[in-house]
Amino acid sequence: MLQCIFLVSDSGEVMLEKQLTGHRVDRSICSWFWDQSISSKLPPVIASPTHYLFQIGREGITFLACTQVEMAPLMALEFLSRVADVLSEYLGGLNEDLIKDNFIIVYELLDEMIDNGFPLTTEPNILREMIAPPNIVSKVLSVVTGNGSNVSNTLPGATASSIPWRTMDLKHAKNEVYVDLVEEMDAIISRYTCEIH
Repeated sequence: MLQCIFLVSDSGEVMLEKQLTGHRVDRSICSWFWDQSISSKLPPVIASPTHYLFQIGREGITFLACTQVEMAPLMALEFLSRVADVLSEYLGGLNEDLIKDNFIIVYELLDEMIDNGFPLTTEPNILREMIAPPNIVSKVLSVVTGNGSNVSNTLPGATASSIPWRTMDLKHAKNEVYVDLVEEMDAIISRYTCEIH
């Protein structure tokens, strides 16, 4: 169970902090992590004096997750990787400015992706139905109306589906199958155009 996620810039600044459980993780863990990372190249899983840290780096941003209990490191690293992929897809890239400009959407995505420290919804297609990706119109409307939320009021259709990336009971106007048929024939022909073999 993850207790906290930090997004740390390549200068060591904590850009985003998301507490996931009732137990608050102090930001001083990021300072300890940054001091260790300057002195040497760190492995993806680190045991600090008080926490276990899991980290991946993407485009100059370090995704750092903390927990006080032992857990499967691959689950934490895979979740951090999915978070980085979803943010990159949603924001059209991944850099410090994009995260700062869209921090509300990043928080909303993290709220939907993890529940009480356990990964919940990491499929980008389902998340896109739940939270609208940022665009100019939504930014202008949020400034004018004061409503900064992009969260949908309805559940996405894929939540009830056994295949999360496909909407349930989807019907198409045309059902087509294309088949390429390739025929090959080997023959020996005499000069009088009679088949010999």
